Amino acid sequence: MVPQTVIGWDLAKSSSYVTAMEQSTGRILREGKVPNTPGDMAAAVKDLPRPIRVVFEATGNWQAAYEILENHVEELQMAHPLETKAIAHARIKTDKIDAATLAHLGRADLVPQSWIPPREVRDLREVLRHRAFLVSMQTKVKNRIHTYMAKTGVQEPDLSTMFGKKGMAFLRGVELREPYRFLMNRDIRVFESLQEEVETVSAKIDEMARKDPRAQFLLPMRGLGPYSVMLILSEIGDIGRFPGPEQLVSYAGLCPSTYQSGNTMRHGHITKQGSKWLRWILIESTMHYARASGRLGNFYHRMALRKGAKVARVALAREMLHSIFWCLKKGVIFNEDFARGR
Repeated sequence: MVPQTVIGWDLAKSSSYVTAMEQSTGRILREGKVPNTPGDMAAAVKDLPRPIRVVFEATGNWQAAYEILENHVEELQMAHPLETKAIAHARIKTDKIDAATLAHLGRADLVPQSWIPPREVRDLREVLRHRAFLVSMQTKVKNRIHTYMAKTGVQEPDLSTMFGKKGMAFLRGVELREPYRFLMNRDIRVFESLQEEVETVSAKIDEMARKDPRAQFLLPMRGLGPYSVMLILSEIGDIGRFPGPEQLVSYAGLCPSTYQSGNTMRHGHITKQGSKWLRWILIESTMHYARASGRLGNFYHRMALRKGAKVARVALAREMLHSIFWCLKKGVIFNEDFARGR
């Protein structure tokens, strides 16, 4: 689609600066501040020559703006903030300049685009990240409980977990001086409430995994349960947008950084540029191969002997991602005997 109007939309919290340009000439058709309300945003694109392309950066409130504008314009492009800054760096930075820069990049087809997940993927991510939030809060409460006992000199019992049935009985009955007994009781109630919420959200995710045929391809992989599989699927989205497994590895930020000058080439640490959630869940899953056999387990053991456990886990995460790519691409269930799932 060749647009007739290109709009640079510099998003802010309550309002945005909008610059609408004629595609062919760069002539400014409309500019100014626009409140981030459905009516005002719709009015900002009304009566402009069509088709219209809107370019905006991936800010914290991009989703709300996108869901309003997608009903009023023909094309929306989300620019990657870091790459946009590298292309169009300026010493003077204002909302007006940023909006004009986005419009010019859109006119020249030079927008470094970020993938815009469809609504069902965005909604799935919200559920998964809510569970991650609850677990994070739960961990903070656990740490506070451990701190109370450390401050009062209480020796913790030798249990695999302090927060199982026996551990919770110990926490309720242990003698602590005030105010620590009072605080412990409060935090136990908070922990149990969070535990109940985690279980409720986890049941919802389990149901989603049962209904998603793609999840069945990945669940046989060691270390992947319904939550981790749905997190992987939500971060990948449509596997067809990746030409090959190396592009998926790069998207996860798991490929080594490379520096080349003349005849010199050096490889460094992984880039960590891309989906932090996909990278995190894969690295977490690799620990299940520390004592495992099979193709992936043997791969981990060989790498650990040569490079150490930390490097081996990253290498195994890449190998797992190769298998995940081919399972999703070909629609086959993971099998350890398949070379990278092919």
